[in-house]
Amino acid sequence: MGKYENVAHYQDFNELMAILQKSNNNYEMRKIQKAYSLAEEAHGDQRRVSGIPYILHPTSVACIVAEFGMDSDSIISALLHDVVEDTSYSLDFVRKEFGKDVANIVDGVTKISKIKLYSREEQQAENVRKMLIAMSNDIRVIIVKLADRLHNMRTIECMPEQKRRDKSRENMEVFAPIAHRLGMKAVKEELEDLSLRYLDPIGYGEIESALMLQESEREKFIERKKKDILKASTLPHNKITVYGRVKSINSIYKKTYVKGKTIDQIYDVFAMRILVDTVQECYNMLGVIHDLYNPIPNRFKDYISTPKPNMYRSLHTTVIDSDGIPFEVQIRTWEMHQTAENGIAAHWKYKLGFTRIVNNKKARELDENISRIKDVLKAQIDADDSTDIIRNIRNDFDQNEVYVFSPKGDVFSLPNGSTVIDLAYLIHTEVGHHMVGAKVDQRIVPIDYKLNTGEICEILTQKDSHPRRDWLEICKTSSARSKIRQWFKREKRDENIIEGKMMLERELKRSNISLADEQLEELLQFMLKKNKFNDVQDLYASIGYGGIQLWKVMPRIREEYTLKFKPEEIKPLVRQTAPAKRRRITSGVIVENMEDCLIKFSHCCNPLPGDDIIGYITRGFGVSIHKRSCPNIPNDISSAEEPERYVNVFWENNVNDNFRSTLEMTCTDRTGLLADVTIALSSMRIFIHTLNTRQIDNGQALITATIDVANREHLDTVVRRLQSIRDVISIKRF
Repeated sequence: MGKYENVAHYQDFNELMAILQKSNNNYEMRKIQKAYSLAEEAHGDQRRVSGIPYILHPTSVACIVAEFGMDSDSIISALLHDVVEDTSYSLDFVRKEFGKDVANIVDGVTKISKIKLYSREEQQAENVRKMLIAMSNDIRVIIVKLADRLHNMRTIECMPEQKRRDKSRENMEVFAPIAHRLGMKAVKEELEDLSLRYLDPIGYGEIESALMLQESEREKFIERKKKDILKASTLPHNKITVYGRVKSINSIYKKTYVKGKTIDQIYDVFAMRILVDTVQECYNMLGVIHDLYNPIPNRFKDYISTPKPNMYRSLHTTVIDSDGIPFEVQIRTWEMHQTAENGIAAHWKYKLGFTRIVNNKKARELDENISRIKDVLKAQIDADDSTDIIRNIRNDFDQNEVYVFSPKGDVFSLPNGSTVIDLAYLIHTEVGHHMVGAKVDQRIVPIDYKLNTGEICEILTQKDSHPRRDWLEICKTSSARSKIRQWFKREKRDENIIEGKMMLERELKRSNISLADEQLEELLQFMLKKNKFNDVQDLYASIGYGGIQLWKVMPRIREEYTLKFKPEEIKPLVRQTAPAKRRRITSGVIVENMEDCLIKFSHCCNPLPGDDIIGYITRGFGVSIHKRSCPNIPNDISSAEEPERYVNVFWENNVNDNFRSTLEMTCTDRTGLLADVTIALSSMRIFIHTLNTRQIDNGQALITATIDVANREHLDTVVRRLQSIRDVISIKRF
């Protein structure tokens, strides 16, 4: 095969062979050559959207996989990953020619064929669910998948703008968190930076420009620090490597745009990295650095003695030089460095015995990390509500983690915001099932207590105790929720059926839907088919134990009812009256341990029935109701300035009122667009408070509408109708 000149980001088979030969690993070269020949023949004259020969994509993915240090089957799977879907060759043929492992990896990596689902979100979630099934069986599936996604992002410029944004958002929500958990920092950061370029090109460009302006000064600074460190070190210069690295653009973006800082206020925009041979030399170099520069208090982290769950090990310290310039220093061994960059992939060759056998401790660490990842993945596979999958991955693979100790000194890591319930189920399923409470640092804490790093937590159990349904709303991790739901699913089926049927009947009554049993079963057929339930009893049971959340499915049920039993559209739950007679909202919320108190709904987040809410006792104006996700509500209430002013609040079962909500619509600008929006709202009998439009860049317009709706389900119906208007690109709620 000849070279294709001047083709950025693409590599051919010759480059793949050069990478393999340079690695000195015992690869099955003949088998890899055979796989390439098959891929070349299968893809033939196929070309990418950019016009590049298609075969260059799988060879480029194989090069990335080879650079990770993966085994022969992974590289062969990378070469063949599109053959089954895009050509006439079958999976059985691949299995016969290259073995079961290759066929399973190819099957897992192969793009999911389109299936008919109700919403785009469900489509994405179902695709991810199928990918998770394959990943949980063989972790190499996701490593090849990450290489495929990384190369697609490097070459995505020729795709339509909306597709670039969709893929970028998926990277941020799914693939980057998984890469983080696998310890593949280089992949995670590149995926995030490439995605940010398309999600916020202006913000990305501003940071990139600022870094380029500082490049000359930064290089001079790094060179000075390198000389100072080498001079102060007692190690021979050939035994120590010192270089500078710049923080990823996405990391800077999160601190500047999200936290409101300037680049000058970020200590670790650039850092010095020191690589040595042994752990003892790491700590010796830490002493050298602290002698050479003044350490900044509370900025030292020892990830060598307490590694991150993704096997990351390193010493981090932030210091300030004599000129008052702060910078970070990272100190690690070469082996730690390989793990930090490529994570599990860096250790795969050890697992397969390519170069050497690792010690038993490292093998156990690798097995434990892979097992934990598989546990998280498997928790999603059996989820009844597929739209929770993306949120669960984001939560369970949260990059901000807390480290908690057991009374015996064992260390457990959990996503930030995890409760004692999450810890109980992390320790063991039966510990979670029989938990009655917990002690943190020798004091009893409530069941919803959120754990903090460094705390010692003891789980209290009783043999005859069992989970409560409200735990599903308290715990943070999907694995804990999954185990609780499985317990209710297994132990309380009859109770779940009764509870689920009552819950559904309540919601149907609120929506003015009244049907005979036979008609109701006909109405619910779409849910039975989608969730593969045998009968309506299975559906009721799933609602009862929390597998299906009614607030998510009621808009669809209402629309199905309209299609099957009512030719006209269902009217809003509360008919609107003339503006002059509109009454003030004073009810609909119950405040825990308080009666007859004044209630007001905050305008910063405009909560609706169905939203998770919290109350704040104001000075002289009663209780202000906020969404728990409101930016004005701290994530950790216990650390707030006056935590006693926050109170639990709940929506009443029947809220007969109207609530104000603001929508922001991004649209392609055209004549008559505002009129179409107005007509759509009027046809739904929606009261409009304000309706404004303004032009933005790229021929687009921004329409802001403040309207009245009955609850979140009603708002979902309104949004769905507005999304059907031609040239409406996206809708965001404020």
